[in-house]
Amino acid sequence: MLGRRTVLAVFFGLVSASCAEAAPTRDLVVYKTASCPCCGGWVSAMAKAGFRPKVVNVEDISPLWRARGIPDELSSCHVATIGAYFTVGHVPPADIERLLMEAPDAIGLSVPGMPFGSPGMEGPGGVKEPFETLLLLKGGKSRVFSRHS
Repeated sequence: MLGRRTVLAVFFGLVSASCAEAAPTRDLVVYKTASCPCCGGWVSAMAKAGFRPKVVNVEDISPLWRARGIPDELSSCHVATIGAYFTVGHVPPADIERLLMEAPDAIGLSVPGMPFGSPGMEGPGGVKEPFETLLLLKGGKSRVFSRHS
């Protein structure tokens, strides 16, 4: 006969294992050109936030976003995959965490261009410009996911 403590320990062990399996991935594959210096800053910001980035240098990243139906005007200097999602540009780690937790029916996130103050684009003297993170929807559409100032 099992004691109460044994039963509780087994129960909580199973619950913990189940929750760990349901946790969003922290593995991130980043595609960038070898010559882009700001991409390294974004990769460092992601690692600092607890993600596990793997960098893959490619000659041209544009085929990667185009293959997913993302318009060129929503592009940037690097792209990444995390779980079932795709990110374009200097997306803040908190936005990616929110994306993974909410799990919307979407392609992923984009921070078009390279706005000053976004992760990896920190300027001298802390110069920042407001920017938006866009939720990339199927069919080339997007909507504002978050605003940063």
